[in-house]
Amino acid sequence: MISNTPNALEICGITFRNPVLTASGTFGYGLEFSKLTDLNSLGGIVVKGLSKEPIHGNPAPRLWESTGGMMNSVGLQNIGARAFVVEKLPGLRQYQVPVIANVFGYAQEDYEEVVRILNDAEGLAAYELNVSCPNTKHGGIAFGTDCASLAALVSQVKAIAKRPVIVKLSPNVGAIEPIAKTAEEAGADAVSLVNTFIGLAIDIHTRKPRIGAGYGGLSGAAIKPIALRMVHQVAQTVRIPVIGLGGISTGEDAAEFLIAGASLVQVGTATFWDPTAPKRIAEELTALLPELGVNQFANLTGTLRK
Repeated sequence: MISNTPNALEICGITFRNPVLTASGTFGYGLEFSKLTDLNSLGGIVVKGLSKEPIHGNPAPRLWESTGGMMNSVGLQNIGARAFVVEKLPGLRQYQVPVIANVFGYAQEDYEEVVRILNDAEGLAAYELNVSCPNTKHGGIAFGTDCASLAALVSQVKAIAKRPVIVKLSPNVGAIEPIAKTAEEAGADAVSLVNTFIGLAIDIHTRKPRIGAGYGGLSGAAIKPIALRMVHQVAQTVRIPVIGLGGISTGEDAAEFLIAGASLVQVGTATFWDPTAPKRIAEELTALLPELGVNQFANLTGTLRK
């Protein structure tokens, strides 16, 4: 059992074997990787974003390998929350690993409906709200860039959610601290950051974008220093747990995020070239603890020296 695992930690009332989770949109529904890595060795699995109805996603090409990272515009393709409960969740329940459902929508009611669908399903530990989506009822501004929209969304979802609510913050804002504070004050149990940075890649010969949808989200090693800075800023601003992500591919990367103030981390882009990356990173991070003079993951969190 996870509770008997050395160095297990409790965040938001959830016991994690280690602080290394998979990032939404990079690890499918988790089951796809079961023959490639030991799911029970992971800190947790954050499944790809779930919507009220199935979504087919954006036109190809959806991925582009950029210098030091990757751009993507998959378009949040998924089978829908109801199908996830019937087709995927029973398989995930076979594993001793916390499963977090990433939730998104284009109106506040969409998020609420997905959470209602998932509320009575067994085998989920928490919800992670992707607030980088445009609020189609209020001018198309992303929920995560407007404090008023974010406050309304988080407070309403929190009112109906039967599990902890994590808010995944967008980095595409002028200042991240007010957004994080708004999420906390609206009732979020934790925040995760950062989601991808909006970017553009161009084929000079065709003079067209290299991503079918035009703009795409930049992730990978190229964004790590910026993600670290934002995680540190948010950890100094809120009292709820912070989950850090953005370019983590080694145990040392993970340790940096913990030192910056994160309690947990998520691994995303690295799994595209190494499906065992989350497991490997957790092992590397564990091996680093004696070298860093600590015996618990939590003893690293927020220890950045000035």
